[in-house]
Amino acid sequence: ILPSRQQNEKFLKRFEREARALAQLTHPNIVGVIDYGEHDELPYLVMEYISGGTLKQKLTGKPVPWQDAACLLAPMARALEYTHQHHVIHRDVKPSNILITDTDQPMLTDFGIAKILESEDTADLTDSSNGVGTPEYMAPEQGLGHPIDQRADIYALGVVFYELVAGRKPYRADTPMAVVLKHVTEPLPRPRQFVPDLPERVEQILVKSLAKEPNERYQTMGEFAGVLESLASG
Repeated sequence: ILPSRQQNEKFLKRFEREARALAQLTHPNIVGVIDYGEHDELPYLVMEYISGGTLKQKLTGKPVPWQDAACLLAPMARALEYTHQHHVIHRDVKPSNILITDTDQPMLTDFGIAKILESEDTADLTDSSNGVGTPEYMAPEQGLGHPIDQRADIYALGVVFYELVAGRKPYRADTPMAVVLKHVTEPLPRPRQFVPDLPERVEQILVKSLAKEPNERYQTMGEFAGVLESLASG
């Protein structure tokens, strides 16, 4: 933590509040917070160690079979359904925040703490403001700085699903702002132009999860999870 923050009582109280909230999130597909506290006036966070690396490290730039992709992401959708039930929006779902265990189980990480380290003005976990995100996976309303809800996480997970199935992200550009503008303004490149034998049903699911208008997406993560589970089971 930056030295300038170490003596900031407001920051330390926020860190403790966030850590306490994270420690209460117990789900088999969420990286657990084991402990938190201070040592020599430095706040620390202890999380379980996941040795298998991240999903991002395993991506090859080639399409993953759609059933395998659905099988991998369905547990992530259920984990996010759980956090949404606890009024926590992740706001930064992406492959580098999905860890893989030795038994190939996906684990979701990076709730909240990174956000409070970014800015003194960052609100708490349950705030519906823009907060921190990654342009390639950011819902249009989040990129525009509008208030967000759980449907922003649905969009981000849809981008991860698209990237797995198509072997590439839906939008590419030279700058982060240009990527954000594409998410906001450009039609979704049809996944079947990259994977011609992709079933129409899978493409429809991608199109729905990546609708620019939140009201046109799946409305709950549980609904999206059910769809992914049905794909995973064939």
